[in-house]
Amino acid sequence: MGIVGRLLTFGGHYVACDMPTSIVIRLADKNDAAAIAAISRKTFYDTFAAQNTPGNMQLFMDNVFTEAALMAEVGAEGNIFLVAVADGDMVGYARLREAPHPPGLDDAPSIELARIYALQSMVGKGIGKALMQQCIDTARKQGKQVIWLGVWEHNRHAIDFYTKWGFEKFAAHDFVLGNDVQKDWLMKKAL
Repeated sequence: MGIVGRLLTFGGHYVACDMPTSIVIRLADKNDAAAIAAISRKTFYDTFAAQNTPGNMQLFMDNVFTEAALMAEVGAEGNIFLVAVADGDMVGYARLREAPHPPGLDDAPSIELARIYALQSMVGKGIGKALMQQCIDTARKQGKQVIWLGVWEHNRHAIDFYTKWGFEKFAAHDFVLGNDVQKDWLMKKAL
Protein backbone atom coordinates (compact mmCIF):
# COMPACT_ATOMS: atom_id res chain seq x y z
CA MET A 1 0.00 0.00 0.00
CA GLY A 2 2.93 2.36 0.27
CA ILE A 3 3.61 5.04 2.80
CA VAL A 4 1.19 6.61 5.19
CA GLY A 5 -1.41 8.87 3.63
CA ARG A 6 -2.49 10.64 6.82
CA LEU A 7 -2.29 10.48 10.59
CA LEU A 8 -5.30 10.34 12.86
CA THR A 9 -5.23 11.15 16.56
CA PHE A 10 -6.98 8.85 19.01
CA GLY A 11 -6.62 9.61 22.71
CA GLY A 12 -3.36 11.47 22.18
CA HIS A 13 -1.83 8.70 20.07
CA TYR A 14 -1.12 9.00 16.37
CA VAL A 15 -2.45 6.20 14.23
CA ALA A 16 -1.19 5.94 10.65
CA CYS A 17 -3.80 4.98 8.09
CA ASP A 18 -3.65 3.65 4.53
CA MET A 19 -1.22 0.95 5.64
CA PRO A 20 -1.50 -2.82 5.76
CA THR A 21 -1.27 -2.38 9.55
CA SER A 22 -1.93 0.64 11.75
CA ILE A 23 0.94 2.35 13.53
CA VAL A 24 0.38 3.73 17.00
CA ILE A 25 2.85 6.27 18.36
CA ARG A 26 2.86 6.57 22.13
CA LEU A 27 5.02 7.92 24.92
CA ALA A 28 7.44 5.30 26.24
CA ASP A 29 7.94 4.42 29.88
CA LYS A 30 10.49 2.39 31.85
CA ASN A 31 8.67 -0.83 30.89
CA ASP A 32 9.71 -0.17 27.27
CA ALA A 33 13.42 0.24 28.08
CA ALA A 34 14.54 -3.30 27.18
CA ALA A 35 12.66 -3.27 23.85
CA ILE A 36 14.04 0.19 23.00
CA ALA A 37 17.57 -0.99 23.77
CA ALA A 38 17.11 -4.08 21.58
CA ILE A 39 15.76 -2.02 18.66
CA SER A 40 18.58 0.50 19.11
CA ARG A 41 21.31 -2.10 18.89
CA LYS A 42 19.70 -4.04 16.04
CA THR A 43 18.90 -1.03 13.85
CA PHE A 44 22.27 0.64 14.49
CA TYR A 45 24.10 -2.55 13.55
CA ASP A 46 21.90 -3.27 10.53
CA THR A 47 22.32 0.30 9.25
CA PHE A 48 26.05 0.84 9.77
CA ALA A 49 27.86 -2.53 9.91
CA ALA A 50 28.38 -2.76 6.13
CA GLN A 51 30.14 0.64 6.02
CA ASN A 52 32.37 0.13 9.05
CA THR A 53 34.94 -2.41 10.17
CA PRO A 54 33.78 -5.25 12.43
CA GLY A 55 36.30 -4.10 15.04
CA ASN A 56 35.02 -0.54 15.19
CA MET A 57 31.42 -1.71 15.28
CA GLN A 58 32.19 -4.12 18.14
CA LEU A 59 34.04 -1.46 20.13
CA PHE A 60 31.15 0.97 19.78
CA MET A 61 28.48 -1.61 20.60
CA ASP A 62 30.43 -2.94 23.62
CA ASN A 63 31.53 0.40 25.08
CA VAL A 64 29.01 3.07 24.08
CA PHE A 65 25.86 1.48 22.73
CA THR A 66 25.40 -1.08 25.50
CA GLU A 67 22.02 -2.45 26.51
CA ALA A 68 22.45 -1.08 30.03
CA ALA A 69 23.34 2.44 28.81
CA LEU A 70 20.44 2.50 26.38
CA MET A 71 17.98 1.29 29.01
CA ALA A 72 19.19 3.98 31.45
CA GLU A 73 18.25 6.71 28.94
CA VAL A 74 14.57 5.76 29.04
CA GLY A 75 12.90 7.84 31.71
CA ALA A 76 16.05 9.88 32.40
CA GLU A 77 15.52 13.60 32.91
CA GLY A 78 15.55 15.62 29.70
CA ASN A 79 14.63 12.65 27.51
CA ILE A 80 11.36 11.92 25.73
CA PHE A 81 10.97 8.55 24.05
CA LEU A 82 8.18 7.89 21.58
CA VAL A 83 7.59 4.33 20.43
CA ALA A 84 5.96 3.08 17.25
CA VAL A 85 3.81 -0.03 17.66
CA ALA A 86 2.36 -2.04 14.77
CA ASP A 87 0.22 -5.12 15.34
CA GLY A 88 1.17 -5.10 19.02
CA ASP A 89 4.95 -5.10 18.38
CA MET A 90 7.37 -2.23 18.89
CA VAL A 91 8.83 -1.52 15.45
CA GLY A 92 10.63 1.77 16.01
CA TYR A 93 11.15 4.72 18.30
CA ALA A 94 12.36 8.29 18.51
CA ARG A 95 14.32 10.01 21.25
CA LEU A 96 14.03 13.73 21.86
CA ARG A 97 16.37 15.27 24.40
CA GLU A 98 17.21 18.56 25.94
CA ALA A 99 20.82 19.20 24.95
CA PRO A 100 23.22 22.15 24.91
CA HIS A 101 23.01 24.23 21.74
CA PRO A 102 25.71 23.15 19.30
CA PRO A 103 27.82 25.85 17.64
CA GLY A 104 25.93 27.42 14.76
CA LEU A 105 22.51 27.14 16.37
CA ASP A 106 21.06 30.38 17.71
CA ASP A 107 19.61 30.77 21.17
CA ALA A 108 16.02 29.99 20.14
CA PRO A 109 14.39 27.33 22.36
CA SER A 110 15.36 24.03 20.76
CA ILE A 111 15.35 20.28 21.25
CA GLU A 112 17.51 17.57 19.74
CA LEU A 113 16.06 14.65 17.80
CA ALA A 114 18.74 12.30 19.08
CA ARG A 115 17.41 9.15 17.39
CA ILE A 116 14.67 8.05 15.06
CA TYR A 117 14.94 4.32 14.37
CA ALA A 118 12.74 1.76 12.65
CA LEU A 119 13.39 -1.93 12.21
CA GLN A 120 14.86 -2.64 8.76
CA SER A 121 11.79 -4.68 7.82
CA MET A 122 9.59 -1.62 8.48
CA VAL A 123 11.58 0.97 6.52
CA GLY A 124 9.38 2.56 3.87
CA LYS A 125 6.14 1.65 5.67
CA GLY A 126 5.45 4.99 7.32
CA ILE A 127 7.12 4.39 10.70
CA GLY A 128 9.64 7.22 10.26
CA LYS A 129 6.96 9.58 8.98
CA ALA A 130 4.66 8.90 11.92
CA LEU A 131 7.51 9.25 14.44
CA MET A 132 8.79 12.47 12.85
CA GLN A 133 5.35 14.07 12.91
CA GLN A 134 4.92 13.22 16.58
CA CYS A 135 8.42 14.57 17.37
CA ILE A 136 7.60 17.87 15.66
CA ASP A 137 4.23 18.08 17.41
CA THR A 138 5.86 17.32 20.78
CA ALA A 139 8.55 19.96 20.26
CA ARG A 140 5.93 22.56 19.35
CA LYS A 141 3.82 21.70 22.41
CA GLN A 142 6.90 22.33 24.54
CA GLY A 143 7.33 25.76 23.00
CA LYS A 144 10.44 24.87 21.01
CA GLN A 145 11.24 26.96 17.95
CA VAL A 146 13.89 24.65 16.50
CA ILE A 147 14.37 20.89 16.28
CA TRP A 148 17.86 19.69 15.34
CA LEU A 149 19.76 16.45 14.83
CA GLY A 150 23.07 14.90 13.84
CA VAL A 151 23.37 12.47 10.91
CA TRP A 152 26.39 10.69 9.42
CA GLU A 153 27.47 12.52 6.27
CA HIS A 154 27.39 9.24 4.31
CA ASN A 155 23.87 8.22 5.39
CA ARG A 156 22.21 9.52 2.22
CA HIS A 157 18.88 7.79 2.91
CA ALA A 158 18.52 9.56 6.27
CA ILE A 159 19.73 12.92 4.92
CA ASP A 160 17.15 12.74 2.12
CA PHE A 161 14.42 11.89 4.65
CA TYR A 162 15.33 14.85 6.87
CA THR A 163 15.60 17.21 3.91
CA LYS A 164 12.06 16.27 2.82
CA TRP A 165 10.90 17.31 6.30
CA GLY A 166 12.54 20.72 5.92
CA PHE A 167 15.78 20.15 7.83
CA GLU A 168 18.82 22.09 6.63
CA LYS A 169 22.51 21.52 7.34
CA PHE A 170 23.97 24.21 9.60
CA ALA A 171 27.20 22.67 10.92
CA ALA A 172 29.16 19.45 11.35
CA HIS A 173 30.88 17.69 14.22
CA ASP A 174 32.96 14.59 14.89
CA PHE A 175 31.39 11.28 15.85
CA VAL A 176 33.67 8.50 17.06
CA LEU A 177 32.66 4.96 16.10
CA GLY A 178 35.12 2.62 17.78
CA ASN A 179 38.46 4.11 16.74
CA ASP A 180 37.14 5.80 13.59
CA VAL A 181 36.50 9.54 13.73
CA GLN A 182 33.59 10.26 11.37
CA LYS A 183 31.77 13.43 10.40
CA ASP A 184 28.12 14.04 11.32
CA TRP A 185 26.12 16.81 9.72
CA LEU A 186 24.04 18.89 12.09
CA MET A 187 20.65 19.72 10.60
CA LYS A 188 17.88 21.95 11.93
CA LYS A 189 14.27 22.76 11.22
CA ALA A 190 12.42 25.87 12.33
CA LEU A 191 9.09 25.04 13.96
